[in-house]
Amino acid sequence: MTDLEHTSSPLFDTGHQLEVSNLTVRADGMTLVEDASFQLRGGELVALLGRNGAGKTSLLRGAIGIAPSASGWSRLSGEDMARMPSGQRAKLVSYLPQNRPLAWPNPVRDVVALGRFAHGVALGRLRGADKQAVQRALVACDLQDLADRSTATLSGGELARVHCARAFAAEAPLLLADEPVAELDPYHQFRVMDLIRNYVDQGGGALVVLHDIVLARRYANRLIWMKDGRIVADGPPEATLDANRLAEIYGVRGHVEGARVVIEGPLQG
Repeated sequence: MTDLEHTSSPLFDTGHQLEVSNLTVRADGMTLVEDASFQLRGGELVALLGRNGAGKTSLLRGAIGIAPSASGWSRLSGEDMARMPSGQRAKLVSYLPQNRPLAWPNPVRDVVALGRFAHGVALGRLRGADKQAVQRALVACDLQDLADRSTATLSGGELARVHCARAFAAEAPLLLADEPVAELDPYHQFRVMDLIRNYVDQGGGALVVLHDIVLARRYANRLIWMKDGRIVADGPPEATLDANRLAEIYGVRGHVEGARVVIEGPLQG
């Protein structure tokens, strides 16, 4: 059991709450998100689901105040996210984007340490709590043996775990992650979702974009479903996941058998 896993008391203050109301995001004359409202609290894992192009990434960016041409509002514990200084925001919300380019190859440990920059840490000068946070993230994401390797030598799955560790190293009370298990093999998909679930069980709040409905059903407290830029449902899996929802969102035939989600094929063809 790692330090990011279950402990006797919560690591995070569960009082932090992200509130998004009437959020609309536009770009190049197109509406990417329209009139979206939701909340994210400490102690819950929320999966964001929908087809490619449904607006999920734009919703995350708008929620943390970094999407241009956004209207509506997003507040974290009462403060306007769009006006919050970036350093303060990074200490409260860890954001793992879908595209994670690295400007140049660095040792894995240094990339993970980037998660501590909001705390005033410089590369090569990790000490005390910052050094411990980076080490916890390396262990949690099974990267100890790769810590001194260049990121240029890693596989896609290994690199995905490095970026997850970078997000965990911030130890912010809220986490927004855009497809954190993309490119991971099944073992590490479960491993990363276990880590996010344990982070939530310790008081953190996580909003995670997923394409795997089975993982969402297994791990999430709530499911937010998007279609054509709009939130069409928000609630626990048992209330929002059924054959009709699969048909509406993905255009597939399927059904739910207890904890199992069975996809039978497209509605047409």
